[in-house]
Amino acid sequence: MVGFSNENGNINYSEEVLAKIVGLSTMECYGVVGMVSRNAGEGLWQLMGIENLSKGVKIELTDEDKLQIELFIMVEYGTKISVISNNIIQKVRYSVENYTGLKVSSITVNVQAVRV
Repeated sequence: MVGFSNENGNINYSEEVLAKIVGLSTMECYGVVGMVSRNAGEGLWQLMGIENLSKGVKIELTDEDKLQIELFIMVEYGTKISVISNNIIQKVRYSVENYTGLKVSSITVNVQAVRV
């Protein structure tokens, strides 16, 4: 559980909810084919369906109560990866901070595969 407190009480978010917000925000970006499993091994990448987007997201809470987010994605061939990554970072940061009130310290985008 990740959360924060203020004068009105406590708000806690499950990692699953945060991962879904991140996954859906990522899928809205141009050039992203999908999320891939972060646990895939030996170069076998499984594309996640809409119900499993959170499997391509890793979230950790830092000592300063900020989120470190790591994404594992597949992109479309012929798209510029640096532009896609920057769009994802901006979109995810905005979505998480706007919807939850939590702060994001870093977002790492791992391009695991390219769809030809």
